[in-house]
Amino acid sequence: MHGFLAALLRLRAFEVFRYREYRLLSLGQISGNMGTWMDEVSRGWLIYELTDSAVQLGLVRGIQVIPFLFLAPLAGSAADRYSRKTQLLLAQALNGIVFAATALLVFTGLIRPWHVYVAALLVAAGQVFQFPARAAMVSDTVPPENLTNAIGLGALIFNAARIIGPALAGALIAVSGTGSAFSVQALLLFFATLWTVQLRPLQSHSRGAHNPPKESFAQSIIEGWKFSWRSEPVRAGMLCTMLASLLIAPFTTLLPVFARDLLGVGASGQGLLLTAMGMGAVTSSALIASAGHKLARGMLMLGSSMIYGFLVAIFAASSSFGLSLAVMVFSGLCHVHSNALVQTVIQSYAPPGFRGRAVAIFSMNQVLVTLGSMLIGALSLLLGARWAVAAMGVAGSLAMIAMYVAMPRARQIR
Repeated sequence: MHGFLAALLRLRAFEVFRYREYRLLSLGQISGNMGTWMDEVSRGWLIYELTDSAVQLGLVRGIQVIPFLFLAPLAGSAADRYSRKTQLLLAQALNGIVFAATALLVFTGLIRPWHVYVAALLVAAGQVFQFPARAAMVSDTVPPENLTNAIGLGALIFNAARIIGPALAGALIAVSGTGSAFSVQALLLFFATLWTVQLRPLQSHSRGAHNPPKESFAQSIIEGWKFSWRSEPVRAGMLCTMLASLLIAPFTTLLPVFARDLLGVGASGQGLLLTAMGMGAVTSSALIASAGHKLARGMLMLGSSMIYGFLVAIFAASSSFGLSLAVMVFSGLCHVHSNALVQTVIQSYAPPGFRGRAVAIFSMNQVLVTLGSMLIGALSLLLGARWAVAAMGVAGSLAMIAMYVAMPRARQIR
């Protein structure tokens, strides 16, 4: 077994696991991501059990965008001013306590719909504070030449949890109800906290050089936005992500329409489409982790996003389930290829004292995905689902071509 692990660590994709702090951070991410993706199923199932309302099912998901909109700047500033380890610990502990409290309310029969809404907001707030702290800590745990590998492996962990977590939650709910699913989620967050506690202080976090002690939170947030706009590589990465989040990624909102009405494959077919996209995402993450710092990140982030948009347009036009599955695999690959590479660009070009704020701004793409989902829903009423998805996909691709032309230095980012 020891020989197998040694051989695995010699592979370029996994060599970052040689670093103790990165291993601990990754173990915490595995547990935390599993709990979070389980919650996507258990929370929705619980509110539907309590209300039998599809409207409330949508609301309990949509309400989670509020913390991303209002708290992300604060979370990023806190990650640059204070201990990132402490911020991550507190945020993980909050989510674990919320999951445990929800399980207790379910088991005692005291659970009410408003409890689910409050839990959804608190869990989202925990996620908002976790993301910039953990992402900035990745840069502190590995050398710069290993950063792309590390973020690629982080994307691999995230997307593997995206496949396994919902399936585990569904199985637990089917066997023993939602209370057991929330109990396992609480246990997973406990383990995430346990791994994070063992992290040693990270010396490369140079807070003081960029954030004088007397600087207010408001000033700190403004400086983070100014830096993200002034740095051309960071600005290019942000624009790439924001345009893709607004125009391309929201096509998954209309998957039920395609699965039931246009492809005629029902709920099981929709599940297969999402699984196919997840397979592409995992493959993409593994490729990035293997290729590492040798990638031409500027060209790939723009090119992947451009191809992603055209693939979405092909999906919209497809009447073949087999073709649609294939397109979803490559869509997942392009989406993660662009997303993970943008993260490496932001973290590579942001000084340590600005990384938390830059990553927090990046995380606000969740708000744009929600706005894009509303837009594509409105367009589908006017144009129909196929034309709405195709129009937004093509618009996203054209936006990437415009970036390629208007920002020549963006395609030179290494």
